Formats: sequence, structure tokens, C-alpha cells
Amino acid sequence: MGRLKLHSGIKAIEEEPEDFECTDSSNTTTLACMIDTEIAAVLAVMRRNVRWGGRYMSGDDQLEHSLIQSLKALRKQVFSWNQPWHTISPMLYLQPFLDVIRSDETGAPITSIALSSVYKILNLNVIDQNTANIEDAMHLVVDSVTSCRFEVTDPASEEVVLMKILQVLLACMKNKASVMLSNQHVCTVVNTCFRVVHQAGMKGELLQRVARHTMHELVRCIFSHLPDVERTETTLVNRAGSIKQEKAGVDSDYAIVSKPVEDGNANSEYDVENSMATFATGAQSLMDDGPVGPGSRKPASPYDLHIMTEPYGVPSMVEIFHFLCSLLNVVEHVGMGSRSNTIAFDEDVPLFALNLINSAIELGGSSIRHHPRLLSLIQDELFRNLMQFGLSMSPLILSMVCSIVLNLYQHLRTELKLQLEAFFSCVILRLAQGKYGPSYQQQEVAMEALVNFCRQKSFMVEMYANLDCDITCSNVFEELSNLLSKSTFPVNCPLSAMHILALDGLIAVIQGMAERISNGLTGLDLGPVHLDEYTPFWMVKCDNYSDPNHWVSFVRRRKYIKRRLMIGADHFNRDPKKGLEFLQGTHLLPDKLDPQSVACFFRYTAGLDKNLVGDFLGNHDEFCVQVLNEFAGTFDFQYMNLDTALRLFLETFRLPGESQKIQRVLEAFSERYYMQSPEILANKDAALVLSYSIIMLNTDQHNVQVKKKMTEEDFIRNNRHINGGNDLPREFLSELFHSICNNEIRTTPEQGAGFPEMTPSRWIDLMHKSKKTAPYILADSRAYLDHDMFAIMSGPTIAAISVVFDHAEHEDVYQTCIDGFLAIAKISACHHLEDVLDDLVVSLCKFTTLLNPSSVDEPVLAFGDDAKARMATITIFTIANKYGDYIRTGWRNILDCILRLHKLGLLPARVASDAADESEHSSEQGQGKPLANSLSSAHLQSMGTPRRSSGLMGRFSQLLSLDTEEPRSQPTEQQLAAHQRTLQTIQKCHIDSIFTESKFLQAESLLQLARALIWAAGRPQKGTSSPEDEDTAVFCLELLIAITLNNRDRIVLLWQGVYEHIATIAQSTVMPCNLVDKAIFGLLRICQRLLPYKESLADELLRSLQLVLKLDARVADAYCEQIAIEVSRLVKANANHIRSQAGWRTITSLLSITARHPEASESGFDAVSFVMSEGTHLYPANYVLCVDAARQFAESRVGQSERSIRALDLMGDSLEFLAKWALSAKENMGEEDFGKMSQDIGEMWLRLVQGLRKVCLDQREDVRNHALQSLQKCLGGVDGINLAHSMWSQCFDKVIFTVLDDLLEIAAGSQKDYRNMEGTLLLAIKLLSKVFLQQLQELSQLSTFCKLWLGVLTRMEKYMKVKVRGKKSDKLQESVPELLKNILLVMKTKGVLLQRSALGGDSLWELTWLHVNNIAPSMRLELFPDQESSQLGDDETVSNGLSSPENTTGS
Repeated sequence: MGRLKLHSGIKAIEEEPEDFECTDSSNTTTLACMIDTEIAAVLAVMRRNVRWGGRYMSGDDQLEHSLIQSLKALRKQVFSWNQPWHTISPMLYLQPFLDVIRSDETGAPITSIALSSVYKILNLNVIDQNTANIEDAMHLVVDSVTSCRFEVTDPASEEVVLMKILQVLLACMKNKASVMLSNQHVCTVVNTCFRVVHQAGMKGELLQRVARHTMHELVRCIFSHLPDVERTETTLVNRAGSIKQEKAGVDSDYAIVSKPVEDGNANSEYDVENSMATFATGAQSLMDDGPVGPGSRKPASPYDLHIMTEPYGVPSMVEIFHFLCSLLNVVEHVGMGSRSNTIAFDEDVPLFALNLINSAIELGGSSIRHHPRLLSLIQDELFRNLMQFGLSMSPLILSMVCSIVLNLYQHLRTELKLQLEAFFSCVILRLAQGKYGPSYQQQEVAMEALVNFCRQKSFMVEMYANLDCDITCSNVFEELSNLLSKSTFPVNCPLSAMHILALDGLIAVIQGMAERISNGLTGLDLGPVHLDEYTPFWMVKCDNYSDPNHWVSFVRRRKYIKRRLMIGADHFNRDPKKGLEFLQGTHLLPDKLDPQSVACFFRYTAGLDKNLVGDFLGNHDEFCVQVLNEFAGTFDFQYMNLDTALRLFLETFRLPGESQKIQRVLEAFSERYYMQSPEILANKDAALVLSYSIIMLNTDQHNVQVKKKMTEEDFIRNNRHINGGNDLPREFLSELFHSICNNEIRTTPEQGAGFPEMTPSRWIDLMHKSKKTAPYILADSRAYLDHDMFAIMSGPTIAAISVVFDHAEHEDVYQTCIDGFLAIAKISACHHLEDVLDDLVVSLCKFTTLLNPSSVDEPVLAFGDDAKARMATITIFTIANKYGDYIRTGWRNILDCILRLHKLGLLPARVASDAADESEHSSEQGQGKPLANSLSSAHLQSMGTPRRSSGLMGRFSQLLSLDTEEPRSQPTEQQLAAHQRTLQTIQKCHIDSIFTESKFLQAESLLQLARALIWAAGRPQKGTSSPEDEDTAVFCLELLIAITLNNRDRIVLLWQGVYEHIATIAQSTVMPCNLVDKAIFGLLRICQRLLPYKESLADELLRSLQLVLKLDARVADAYCEQIAIEVSRLVKANANHIRSQAGWRTITSLLSITARHPEASESGFDAVSFVMSEGTHLYPANYVLCVDAARQFAESRVGQSERSIRALDLMGDSLEFLAKWALSAKENMGEEDFGKMSQDIGEMWLRLVQGLRKVCLDQREDVRNHALQSLQKCLGGVDGINLAHSMWSQCFDKVIFTVLDDLLEIAAGSQKDYRNMEGTLLLAIKLLSKVFLQQLQELSQLSTFCKLWLGVLTRMEKYMKVKVRGKKSDKLQESVPELLKNILLVMKTKGVLLQRSALGGDSLWELTWLHVNNIAPSMRLELFPDQESSQLGDDETVSNGLSSPENTTGS
């Protein structure tokens, strides 16, 4: 039944008893001596008084007074006790002292010394619960001390006695044997102590303080045992249902009572007796009319009497706690809330009571929840008083109230969900916002309390989960976080302590979220919530409120519903029909509306226009009437007075003005009220009439236009015979009348969700709701709801912290803000809130001062002196490095800062390095311009001039040096220190890591970084741009190239943007400059480095190099040599990775251009040689292109003839690769594929010999002749190549005949540039002869052989007759007949040239001799002597045959 468990020892709260162990006879003797000493002391004081000093008169039976006799008798016995001390009844050695204390004949000094003796004995540590007869002894001590009587001789001695009484009572409660005291005795002790406290106010300050301290210690001592008490059985009377009592103060089942104390003059007696012998005797309740004064008590039941006589436990604690709460009610009764009362009057009793209550809660802790009566006191009476005292003008009271609520939150929050909501809504928010005229001190205390709550890690999460996500509760988290943000803003005023306080609260919330992230993100699916089908939103339940797997999704769904309902309310307020349609569309109302769902929408949705709701409910439409009845059915009027129920009902909408609508509304209300509270009313009609009467009385009493007010008698008379023909009880009607007169029913309730005053009717409703509300969700240390919470508060929070950071002037405030910024960044990144992170970056960048136009002469020094700017700069780059994955548009602001640092010369020479081997930047580059090596950190001067000193140290050295034009003074120590601070700041930023570590950035962030670099570089303009703009563009381009190279695995992501940017630069530049330099060679580096890794992108990469081909001539010329070097390097490094014809076409085009450039041609030719010489990198795809490139180098007159000859050799040697491919195709391919391959190889061969043909016309003799030899080699070495017959026909027409004709034309033209043409012509005619004879068998199969043979003869005839430099060539005239003779012999031998028919029928034969005769007339006779006889008449025939061209086509 809630009693204490008996423990061997009870912890003392403060004072430690004397350490005394009585385990042997010597200790027994010692104790006897101590008691003897106390007896002697009491007797000595008594003897000093005349009354006790002499003998009694002879007429008396006794010579000595009974008090002295009992003391002397004890003195005789005490040394005769030899048994263990704990077996001796304490009553034996306490009784004489207690008799002295209770005697009304003793004066204050004697009573005082007797009390001291009892106190000493209690503190000897010899009495505990195992001592003999201890229960009676403890009861006797309490009864005696609380019944202490003594004569008052002077105020000082009176106060001493009172203090001794307090001392002994406290010692009783702290003694180990205190567990033997009954509930009644404990209440008596507390009651006695409080009476002393009350009366001490009229005595000395010391007594008052001691009395209060003792009261405090008593409460602490009693409630410290609550955790040791067994759980209270539910059979105890539970006062939680006492909500129906609406007057202040709740009647108790048993109460602490006291009797008035008579204060007399110096000769009167002082009585401290508590006349509460049992609860059956008459006394007064302390909570009815005041701490002291006449009154009446409520009689207790025998059951309660039985409880109170048991060993003390919960019943006494309940009574004490109830008594403490009643002290608050007392003040309420005398008008605590009145503004006219002074703070001093308001503070004294409430503060005392609140302090005691706080101690009880601190020590009772979470054990309170196991005891329903105690818990119900806290839930109802205590919290109701706290709500009232929370609005006290006294900051002290408010502070104590907030401390109590914080303790209740820590220990009992699961039982106080709606009470906490009410406290924050009606007290904290109301005061802290300063809307209803609180003082600055009140605001400050409220804000301090709020910040304290925010420091509890789970507070905001639990507010959000339990209140913001509950459709029946207000958005406490949202309102508190908004309040903190707004309170942090200094509006038109300097930064104050209040602003910093609010900032601390805001950052405590943010850092709590950041810490939860460190505990690990949840594995739960926290995606967007959707409602796929209609379910009644007011019936959504959670399967398990303690399992995050259940409650997290539940509260998120519920919050989604709440948000949608708010949006629906907004639509409804504009157009009720559209509002309901919107809710149907979001599955919050059924497709076919039903009355219950609409009623619940009206009942549970905040923000509805109450006028519209009232009109809807009062409508005569059948559906509206059904909704009205369902709406009334959502209220719980059980155990409520009629006026309270009516107030709650009419708070939810505005009562319509039309009488019919009022009638319908009140009918629905009356029916519901009568159904739930039928105790007094006979039927629902009685409820309806009385409701009407109350509305009329309310109008009469509170309408200023009504001059003559209704009296109580009028009201009672108006309501006769309405209760089923009978009268209602007069007291009932009178109570209703006074309730309405004192507290108006507002029929036009406030719109919106403000912070309403907590009226009695609202409190009663809250207590009803608290029984039905969903269980309180306890949040653990993981970030279940932080994403949703942070999304709500991030914007105002960033703005608030930024404003404080802007206004702050102390570094500790700076650091607080920076901690907040970093926590926000962490949360934003971990919850993937990219927009929030971008907003944060934008805000922070403003504080770096780097984006501001330079308004100071020395921005570097100014930056070094500005701690705020330095801290902001470090923070922004810390965020960029740690959380860059989630930065999007914020990269632009970060780059603006980087560019500003760059312009000030504060960045190191190499901000961004890619992952390349540093060897590529070595001196092997010779005199060519270096690749985009290190990032320039200073403005670049005109091309070719050395850079000026750059970087921080460069600027520093400039500062130290003497300017040639104007001597500069040595820097001061302050300037040196500022520079040093600037240098340290830049080092801490690790700006280079942003780019070197970009390979770890998420794809979207990387893309945004690249776009930001392109944006920051600006669009290059044709013509001249300022050096500063060009420097910026170069810097950005180098960074862009660096991140491109660092992200080769993700080049596809970046490539398009990078290429377009470089293309824009290349195409818009008309003069050589650093920017185009970086663009071209950056592009070449990208290709060089990425080709091995991205073969799928190889064609695109190589195609990009066509930009180089499109460069302006002046630009191309300036960089041609370096381009050749880079292309050569690219080819050598990546030839294996270039597979496509398109890729090779770009490469060979670039190389071919270099052939005509003096400086570049060597590198270009080197690359062509690399590809063609070994043949490893020669493929069918690039063969023709490489041959053509080699031809261009062969034709090029830049450089020595030797290189042209090497180029011809490359061309000639390439023939063997054609043969290899042909052989390989024959062995490995099918017939069809082989045929196609053979055709392709034939085409390649034809292109080869055509290329050589062109070089055969070169002006340089050695090149020309070598080309003819190479051509002859290529025409003759075709054995391994399966050339089609038709290919030879093309070869003779397009190559051999053409080259002979062209050479003949050149020789005949007598051009001075061509020397020794005779030798060339001789080589050419020999080439013709050799090739013809070599391929005679193939050629003779051609249908056009006759024509081809005629062409050979014609060229030989022309070469026979040609004049070189005006005279015929002897060598040719000698060689041509020989060659011809050789040809004819071979043709005769092979049977190609024979006379096959009669005269005129064999044109080949005839035509041959016609031409041969022109060259060597005697040759026919020499070669064909046997056919000489047939010569006659031939000339005429042939002449006739040649007269028309058609006849020369051959047979």
C-alpha cells in the first residue's frame, strides 16, 4: 500500500550522526555517562529557577516535583543497565526529557536544554529500527515535541526553543528509525514545521530562515525515500478524476491540519501542540482559506484513517505534496494574478512552495509515475498552478516554475505530453515573444528556460515527433525554432545578451542534430511520404510507439497529413467547396464525402476560418446537419459543467447570427452533452433550454449596449420548471450565473493559432484529452526525423546566425557562430539538402570581405586585421573541402573568393595540380612555351616578358623593398603581424585540395564546379581585353583543366562543357596571348592524358584537336612549333590507342601543317616517322593518311633535302605492310571479306603511287629522282598484293603516263628551277619500260591493252624527240631505242606482238610499227626479218586506218 521498504539504514540528507557503535559493555557505560551528563545539565538549569530550586511545602506529599524525581530516578538506573543497548527501550531514557518538554510549568531555558538532550540522544546513532520498542518511542518523541509547552519569558528564548523543536523534528526524520513513524506522524511533523515557518514571519530573521531551511530538509528527507517505496496499488483512491472540480484547490481525502496558535505577552504560555491526534478530530484544512485561520475540514473515511496509521510511505507524501500545491492555491485565492499586488507579496509564499515542490520532484524523480495519486496531482493541480504562476510578474517565480517544468520533463515527460505543450504554448512562447506586455526580465527568464530545454538533446526531436506531427496539437517545435531565430535577430539595435542567449539555443538544437549524425544515420527509408488511398486521417495509429521501425514512418505520415490539412484549410478559407475538393484529391477526404470525415476536418484542423465553419455547421442542408451531429460527437463532455462544455464547443467555430442556425447548433450540442452528463438534467430538452438561457445571460452581462443587467434571481426565475417540469437545483443555477458573469463566453473566438490564455475550461478539456492522446514517443540518439526538422528551420537559422555574426564584435561570439555554420553544413550534407548548403555558402562568402570592392589601400593588411573575415574564409573552405559533394550553385561564390585571393596575390603559385607526373614539366620542353604548368597567382604581363613577383611572399618582399620611384617606409610590427595572419589563414584553407581532391566529388557537384569555373572565367571577347580579365580567365581555365585531368574516369561528364569553353577561346582569339596558349595546350594535355584511359572517347578527344586547325593564322603561327612537339608527344604516347580513321585524320592534318613551318616541321616529321618507320602503328585505317602526310613532308622545302628523301623512303617502305596485310587477309578471312580487303589494299597502293607521283615533280633534283626510284620500287614490288587488272589501267593512266607527261612538260618549258632534267627524264622512261615489261602479262589481259600500249609508244616517241634547254638529249636518243627494242623482244617472246591476220585486220601490229618506225625505222627488219615481205602496201593501209580516232582503240 505504498509504504517504505525497511532498510538497515536510511541515507541522511545533510547532517551525519555521530559515529558510535555500542557493541560491548564499555560502550554501554559510555552511553550511560552521556545520558547522565544530559540529566545533570537539565537539573542544573532547573535548579537555577526558584520554583524548582527549593523543597516543596510540608503539606505536599512529595518533597520534589515529579519532573525532577523522574530525572533522578533515571540517573539511578542508567548505570545499572548491563545488557546491549539496542535491547533497552528508548522510552526508558527519553521519557523524563519528553515530560519536561511537554510540561507547561517549565520555562523556555529548561525546555530548550531538554530538547537539546533529546537531539543529542537521537544523533548518537544508537537508535535504529531494530531497537526494542522503537515504534512507540519514535511516536512518543514526535507527539511530545509537537505538543511542546513552555512559558515565554522573552522573545529571544522563545525563538531558541522553536529552533530546537525544528532541530529535533528534523533529527527524527533523519534517524534510521524514522521508517517506524506512521503517515500521520510524518504529516504532523511537516505541519508543525510549517506552523513555525508561518509564525516566524512575525519574529526574527534567523528563526524564519532556519524554519524554512528545516521545512526544505524535511521535504527532501521524506521524498528521497520515494524510489524505495513499493508501487502503489491501483486500489488507492485516485484523484486524477477530480477534473469536475473547477474551483481552485482540490479537496483532499486526508489533510495536514493545524490549530491556531495563541501569541501572548511575556507571561503567557506558548503552545506548539498539533491538535491533530487523529484524522477524525476537528481541525481545518490548510488549503481551504489560508495557511492559518478558522475553517472546516472534510471528514476522512475509516479506510483513510487506516492508511494514515501505517508506517509512512506514499499516502503521507501525497498529502504533503497536495499541501504544497494548496499553498499555491491560497495565493490564487487572495488574488495572485492581480497586477495590483506587489512582487514582494507575490513572491514570498509561492517561491517557498515552489522550492519545496521542486525538491520533492528532484528526489522523487521518475518513481512518481508508479504512484497514480502523486502523478495525478502533478498532471492536474500542480501543472495548472505552474501555468498560472508562469505568467507571474516576478522573474524569481517564473525561473522556479521553469526549473520545475525542466525537472518534470526529465523525469515524467511521458506522462505530461499535453501539459508540456500547454506550458510552451501559453507561457514560454507568450512571454519570450513579448507580445502581451511582459517585462524584459520575464522575457529573459523565459528565453533562458527555453535555451535550457534546447540543451536537452532529445527535447526538440520529441516536441516535433509528439506535437508537431500530431494533428490535434500545435507545432511547438516549429514555433520554438522560429522564436529562437527571430529572437537572435538584432532589429535596429546593437547585439544584446538576449540575442546571444537565443543564439545559444539555436546552436544547441543544430549541434544536437549534428551529434546525432555522428551516432550513425538510420537505415530507415526516409523518402517522401505519399497517400495512395483514403484512410480516415484521425484514426491513423502506430503499431508500436517504442520501436523506431514503426513510429518513425508513422509520425512522418502524420506530419504529411497535418501539412496537407493546413493547405486544405487555406483553400477552404478562400472557397469551401474547392478546399474540400483539394482534400479529396490528396486522399484526406473520401471521393464521396461523408459527414464524419468533414466533421473531423473541422474539428482537428488548425487555421480554419471559424466564421465559415459556423456557417457550414448551421446550414439547413441535410448533409450539413449530419456533419454538425458528427462534429458534436467528437467532443468529450463527461463530468463537465454545462457552461464549461458550452465554452469548449463554441471555441471551435463562430456561432452564426441567425436564430435558426443557432437553434440547430445548440440542439446538436445539447444532445451530446445530455448523452454524456445526464446527472442533473432530466432530458436533452432541458439541456437545450438551459444552453439558450446561458447564451442569453452571456449576451446580457457582457454586451455594453444592455443597460439593465439580469440579476441572479432573474436568471433562476427564467429557468423554472425546465428540467422535465421540475426546477433545477438553485446552487447549480447560481454557480452557472456567477461563472458566466465572471468569465464571458466568447461567441466570436480568436482566428488562427495564437497563444491563448489557459482558461479553466481549456484546462479541463486538456485533462480530458490527456487520457486519450497517443503515447509519448521517446527519441533515442539517432537522426530519425532530423532531415524533416532541419528542412523546416534551416532558412531562418542560417539568416539568424549570419546576422549575429555580422553584428558581433567579440571572438567568442564569432566562434559560436562558426560552430553553428559548420554544424549546419554537416547536417545539410548528411541529409542531402543541397539548397540549404548553397544558401549557407552564399551567406558565409559575404563575411570573407573578399567579394567586396576593394575600398582600402592595402586589402591584404585589412584582411589580416579582420578576425571575422579570416574565420569566415577558413570556414567557407573547410565546408568546400569536407562537404563539397553537396555544393551546387554555391561553387560560384566560392570561386569568387578564390579569384579575389588570386588577384590579391595571396594564393600559392600552384593552386591546382593534376595527378600527372611532374616530369612532364621538366626542362626537356626546351625553349617552347611550357604547358599549362603552374597556376599563375599574379597578373600576367605581355607575352614573353618575365612574370612579376607573385604569391604572398612576393608581395611581402615588395613591401619590404624600396620602390625605385617612391621610397617606401619599413613595415610596422602590426603590418608584419597582419601579413603573417593572412598567410596562416590561407594555409589553413587548403584551397588546392578542392581541385586536387575533385576526383572524390559526387558527379553533380563536380559538374557544377566545372560550370562555375567556366562562368567565372567569363566569355572571351574578340579584340583586346583587360589584363585583369585575361588573368582571371587563365586562372579559371587552368583550374578547369586540372579538375578535368583529375577526373579522367568521369571525363564524359565534363567533356562537353570543357570543350565548348576551350573552343570559344580558340575561335574568338585573333592574336597570340596567354589565354589561348593555355587553352590550346590544355586541350592537348587532356588528349595526351586521357587517350589511354578512354578509348570510347578517343575519337571525340581527337576531333577536338581540329580546333587547332581553325586557329587564326597569327595564333597558329605563334604556337606551331609547340603544337608540333605536343602532337608528336601525343602520337608517341598514344599511337596504340588511336584506332579510327577520323582520329588519324585529325592527327595527320596537324602534322601535315607543320611540314611547311621551319621550327615545327622537325617535330612533325618525327611523329610521322614514328608511326610509319616500324609499321607497328600503321593500320589500314591510317595508311593513306600517313602516306599523304609523309608526301607533304617530302614535298616540303623547309629543311634539308635529306628529310624529304627520308619521307620518300617511309612511303616506299610502307609497301611491305600492304603485302603483309594482304597475306594475313588471305590466311584469315573468308572469300568475300578477302575480296573486299584486297580491293581496299589496291586502293591504298594506288594512293601511295599517286603520292609518289606528285613528289616526282619536285624542283630538287635529288628529291625528284629519289621519288622516281621509290615510285619504281612501289610499282614493281606488288607481287604480294593481289591487284585487280583494272587497277593497272588506272595506274598507267593516273600515275605513270601522268608523271611522264608532267616531266616532259617541265623539261620542254626550260624552267630554271629544275636542274638536270635530262637525268630525271631518263629515269622516268626507264621506269615506264621496267614497269611495262614487269606487268606485261597482266596488262596484255586488259581489254584496253592496245590503247595502253599505244600510250607507251607515244611517250617513248615524245621522249625521243624532246629538247632539254633547247637541244635534244643524246642520252635519251640512245636509251629510248634500246628500251623500246627490249620491250618489243619481250613482247615477241611472250607472243603478245605477232601478226595474226591479213593486211588491215591486225591494228596492234600495224600501230606498233607505225610508231616504232618513227623512233627506229630499222628495228622491224632487225627483230622480224621473216615478215619483211609483207611490208608492201602496209603504209597506205595504216595511214587510212589512222585517219579517224576510233580506229586507234585496238582490237
